[in-house]
Amino acid sequence: MALFDKPLDELRAYRPQPEEPADFDAFWKQTLDAAAAAATEPVTVPYDAGLATVEVHDVTFSGWAGQPVKAWLLLPRHRTGPLPAVVQYIGYNGGRGVPWEWLTWSAAGYAHLVMDNRGQGGGGKTTADTPDVAPDGHGSSSPGFLTRGIEDPAKHYYRRLITDAVRAVDAAKQLPDVDPERVAVLGGSQGGGLALAVAGLRDDVAGVIADVPFLSHYRRASQITDAGPYSEIARWLKGHRFEIETAMRTLSYFDATNFAARARCPGWFSVALMDKICPPSTVFAAYHRYGGPAQIEVFPYNEHEGGGAYDTPRKLAALAEVLGPR
Repeated sequence: MALFDKPLDELRAYRPQPEEPADFDAFWKQTLDAAAAAATEPVTVPYDAGLATVEVHDVTFSGWAGQPVKAWLLLPRHRTGPLPAVVQYIGYNGGRGVPWEWLTWSAAGYAHLVMDNRGQGGGGKTTADTPDVAPDGHGSSSPGFLTRGIEDPAKHYYRRLITDAVRAVDAAKQLPDVDPERVAVLGGSQGGGLALAVAGLRDDVAGVIADVPFLSHYRRASQITDAGPYSEIARWLKGHRFEIETAMRTLSYFDATNFAARARCPGWFSVALMDKICPPSTVFAAYHRYGGPAQIEVFPYNEHEGGGAYDTPRKLAALAEVLGPR
């Protein structure tokens, strides 16, 4: 893989004109108010993971339209009092998986809620732990999730998934082992885009970590990379030649650049300059609109893996800064 996007000095200056609908805030207020009105208390069930130092719970909470969403809650077994919490969102076509995948943040002393992706991955089964239920349908789409409901923002898949992500923070704050005043959000790729959405839609998260975030600057992404998932947009538009502006308007309601502009908590980004899945210019577009204090780590010779596990010390330091002692 070689460099394919703008040079780093141009990326550091890249501030494209936002594509933001006039009713963006009203759309999300109505969406989240409806979800809150339909919500019930989260339910936690102990899960025997066979771990000596980590306690695991199977969590079900209310997401979009009150629909049940699954999550894992991992807690350090030896704790005194409520803990600061990390809510984690997962990458594209993944899910909460199995609890043994997610031991870092509980090992660091945090309560750790791992949200499932509706209709995407599962817990090692053939079906997702959280199905995607769209009662009013979603119109035409190409394979994947980016074009599911692309003709109407009210029916788009990411309206449901982003609502789930916002409601996951509400669920975390209601758990007895969580200090509701100290909750941060993080994720990579799609998870990074969801974390930015949550930071932009809430004023009560302590910080956000967004690694190589997806769901950003859709028009450019669909034009400069043929890698998935952004290629799903181009595939759909190839068959719907006269619907470009309709599609781009819909996607603008779910664009991390627009959520980032509304965020106020400290933010930590990462970007990989050889990443064709989430091109660096799309990451910098969100970073430069971020409304709170922010910093970005650049990995010049990496692809979508970014910093991988080698970047964990930076994240531990970031969480310690905004969440305080465990």
